[in-house]
Amino acid sequence: MGSIDSEIYKLINNTQDYIQYGMISDRKVPEMMLKKEEPDSLDKIAGQIAKCGKCRLCEKRKNVVPGMGVLNPDVLVVGEGPGADEDVQGLPFVGKAGQYLDKWLDAIGLSRHTNCFIGNVVKCRPPMNRDPQPDEIEACLPYLEQQIALIKPKFILTVGRISSAVLSGQEAGIGRLRGRTYSFKGIPLIPTYHPSAVLRDPTLRKPVWDDLRRLKAELEEIKNVH
Repeated sequence: MGSIDSEIYKLINNTQDYIQYGMISDRKVPEMMLKKEEPDSLDKIAGQIAKCGKCRLCEKRKNVVPGMGVLNPDVLVVGEGPGADEDVQGLPFVGKAGQYLDKWLDAIGLSRHTNCFIGNVVKCRPPMNRDPQPDEIEACLPYLEQQIALIKPKFILTVGRISSAVLSGQEAGIGRLRGRTYSFKGIPLIPTYHPSAVLRDPTLRKPVWDDLRRLKAELEEIKNVH
């Protein structure tokens, strides 16, 4: 029957039938008991992503990049999409921008190995690192939403224009979006510049540091309340 619950159901009903009627009817187990959905897990979601063919990005990918990190993280970091290094390794933010991001996180006591989860809006690399198209984002966003519902981050940090616009629900450039705290499904969210943008333009370091300090302060407030 496939589950202990269904076997117990049969045993109870067969015993009841024997006592009442002197015979075993071997009643069928209701469908609702046979078709138990397995709860979501990060591995299950990653398996769904690995088989995904919902948009054109699947055609040229080397690897999907579901994300990495811990359950119940202090912070979920969300970027736009995998780049070349990520496409090869199947891991998020592992190139120069990713190494720079790790330094940002370390500066405020965060790490992808202990208290963060890192992912992207789309899980396959857009060709030539172009922006993901609206239909590609629409096809892939449910995976990120499943991950967020499962890992339950205390805070979200979006890096770059696209992830910031998608999750904040505000259509604007990152220069206008940053500096405020938004909310995604009840989770506070702070947008900032993408690490690759800061590598290209060092003048963005100060606004990023301002955003990170505010993130740290607001995160501490949340943790103190709980």
